[in-house]
Amino acid sequence: MKPIQVGLLGIGTVGSGTFNVLERNQDEIRRRAGRGIEITMVADLDTERAKSVVGDKVKVVGDAREVIANPEIDVVVELIGGYGIAKALVLEAIAAGKHVVTANKALLAVHGTEIFKAAAEKGVIVAYEAAVAGGIPIIKALREGLTANSIQWVAGIINGTTNFILSEMRDKGLDFDVVLKEAQRLGYAEADPTFDIEGVDAAHKATLMSAIAFGIPVQFDKAYVEGITKLAGADIKYAEQLGYRIKLLGITKRTDKGIELRVHPSLVPAKRLIANVEGAMNAVVVNGDAVGTTLYYGKGAGSEPTASAVIADLVDIARLHGADPAHSVPALAFQSHTLAAAATELPVLPMAEVVTSYYLRIRVADEAGVLAKITGLLAGAGISIDAVLQREADEVGGEGSTQTDLIILTHDTREGDMNKALDEIQGLHTVLAPITRIRKEELN
Repeated sequence: MKPIQVGLLGIGTVGSGTFNVLERNQDEIRRRAGRGIEITMVADLDTERAKSVVGDKVKVVGDAREVIANPEIDVVVELIGGYGIAKALVLEAIAAGKHVVTANKALLAVHGTEIFKAAAEKGVIVAYEAAVAGGIPIIKALREGLTANSIQWVAGIINGTTNFILSEMRDKGLDFDVVLKEAQRLGYAEADPTFDIEGVDAAHKATLMSAIAFGIPVQFDKAYVEGITKLAGADIKYAEQLGYRIKLLGITKRTDKGIELRVHPSLVPAKRLIANVEGAMNAVVVNGDAVGTTLYYGKGAGSEPTASAVIADLVDIARLHGADPAHSVPALAFQSHTLAAAATELPVLPMAEVVTSYYLRIRVADEAGVLAKITGLLAGAGISIDAVLQREADEVGGEGSTQTDLIILTHDTREGDMNKALDEIQGLHTVLAPITRIRKEELN
């Protein structure tokens, strides 16, 4: 059979990895796909660098629209990133009848509903395994491998930069700002790390996983997003003493009231496998009613790990190319006509309605009655306490310090009730600093 002709938009880290892996493993890929897959055209603003990667066998252009306009191109691989020109190019490729493969989680999390609708109407595939967790095949697991299950919850370490920072904070006892600089020096964090450290990147990915897991439209605007910038080394240490580790998790859960969709630091029991995922590695835990709990672990970024996912999508398209589009797996796993109804039946809950348990660190004056006052306010809000830990003065401010840290673990409570209680506690004259609140996830 004639090889599938692929046009690559952008040949940076992932694009070059895709080209190299496809070249290196072409015989094995052909055996799996049933036909060859060839990158025959590349668009990149830096045409000289692109030529140095692909050589003379591939046509290199500076205008991505030349790739889309080429009638010989069957699949367009978008690796530009962002919301702007990438969206226009993806929609133009779909309109031209091209299948699309993308690693662009930001684009799909914000504009996925529009893009998937356009693809369905045109009878082409938009594949995006590389958009979530790099080389880990979590999209295929959710869309296909676990299709018999009613998914109950998904929780993932889906940003390697933040996981590296938290791992270093725990191992070396350092505060966030110090470790961030080291992560930037080593290349784990960008010069502008905002999307990573503020949780936005993880929220893009969690939004996609939530849509696939529960058959709802992508709704990034309804996700709760909180990063790791306010975490202190003390919180990492106290969590460890309590038998927990702190991880930035992307979490989505099915509840009686609707769907939770949230990204924030979480205390996870140290005995859980996901709590022991260190460095820049990723991991996703999925709980289904039939299969129970499953764990997916691996490299969440990088040239060839992400290329592995891009090429897996190309193989899927090669297998289906020319087949009835109705026979392909729906973009969000569920038939598209069911998504709108599901959005009404399973609304994404506001964070105030989420029920979870909490770790609180409260810096207080070392005076009699302070603990009783704080626990009284929590009890008045209907919040039950699981454990209390008090750090002695010499561990906080040195010998003779008049301050102490109260560490409180609570049982499950509604976020809105916790917010009200914390406002009251923060107003006490004996509370000397902003309260640290970290949600606790047992993941069992």
